[in-house]
Amino acid sequence: MLRQLLLSESDLRANGASPVPTGAFVLLAEEFPTITVQPHTQCDIPNVLRLDAQQWRAPGFDPFDWDEQVFGAASECRGGKGLAVHLLGSPREALGGTALEILTRYQGLVGRRNAASERPLFDAILARHLSLHDFSKPLVVADYRHALDCWQWVLRLAPRADLALQAAALFHDVERLLSEPDARVEHHAPDYQAFKQAHAAHGADVACRLLADVGVDEGTRERVRWLISRHERPEADVCLKLLNDADALSFFSLNASGFARYFPLEHTRRKVDYTLKRLSPGQRWRLARVRLAPRVRRLLEEALGAITLPSTQQESA
Repeated sequence: MLRQLLLSESDLRANGASPVPTGAFVLLAEEFPTITVQPHTQCDIPNVLRLDAQQWRAPGFDPFDWDEQVFGAASECRGGKGLAVHLLGSPREALGGTALEILTRYQGLVGRRNAASERPLFDAILARHLSLHDFSKPLVVADYRHALDCWQWVLRLAPRADLALQAAALFHDVERLLSEPDARVEHHAPDYQAFKQAHAAHGADVACRLLADVGVDEGTRERVRWLISRHERPEADVCLKLLNDADALSFFSLNASGFARYFPLEHTRRKVDYTLKRLSPGQRWRLARVRLAPRVRRLLEEALGAITLPSTQQESA
């Protein structure tokens, strides 16, 4: 798990003080309360991954290029102390925004929980979910990372999310493990919306059976079924909106770079447009706080058209 963010002393105020609490640092503390932010020292800190923040901010950078080193470092952590990320090469005025973007992309490693998920039952849910994944398959690896990321987005948007909503976030794409573990087929669907709704309906049934295996009560299971079965179409239900927002934000903040590499341009354009429509207008400001691959940024700006987004440029503070 990702536990600490270490900042070089040259990026901080004198005498080892904390970074100046600018807007990005305030947002960082609010949205990642379980992450300890502190100056990097010369003491022996285990499991430190050093990342060049200047590279992250370079024009034309694709965050997909960092994924294996970050996820790989997290998987190799020993001693139960988690991973610490040390950011290098970023000027002080850009540090907060850069850190926020990096933590957003890799928040699936943070593993935050709340009262509903800090229980043995949720440990069993996570273990059952993990057991479904064959990590020798690259697409399955991507699905697993997206599931954890979507769960973390739910908790970021709704810190008091109940068990049903968190379980729905984890299992919302479980059908894909059955139908598309080796190759994606969605771009061949003659009716994309119908394809996605069938995926959701089947996944809802699968999720309910899996949750029954670990002892989740019937009422919670049926709520999960309802949420997953409808998550590909906007509705007024508050929890369904949260699930759709989490899923859409996860696509843009984590999956879009790989999606654009895998699928033809026209399908990527359709996916960007489809996903943007699932994202609540009130959450679109968050797109200014994620690092997008250049090709994804171009398609997103094309999809936005006359819709106002606070900024689609990288923010520095």
